[in-house]
Amino acid sequence: MTETATRARPAAVLLTPSAEQRVADLMSRAPEGAIGVKLSTPRRGCSGLAYSVDYVTDEVAFDEKIETPGGTFYIDGSSVLYLVGSTMDWQEDDFTAGFVFTNPNAKGACGCGESFIV
Repeated sequence: MTETATRARPAAVLLTPSAEQRVADLMSRAPEGAIGVKLSTPRRGCSGLAYSVDYVTDEVAFDEKIETPGGTFYIDGSSVLYLVGSTMDWQEDDFTAGFVFTNPNAKGACGCGESFIV
């Protein structure tokens, strides 16, 4: 009998250390019943798709699950195709704070930065 080595598949989205810290911050004050934070790409905005990060209370079979030091991060199974190879960062300055995405699949974005197209 021959054994085959299995290798871990890389995550669809790379979280920077600051994004991982933000997930930890969110989970430290998550509502009761939250099991993690989930990224999805609902249809919204001028260009068609938007990034949405929300608490999640149930695991869904086809969602991608990424364990981070501060909590579990999920990627919506129907959104993975649009996000493969992306990097998610958390950025703050004196006026704004938010997740910032570098997505090689995005072919364009609207002027306000609310949505993107693949």
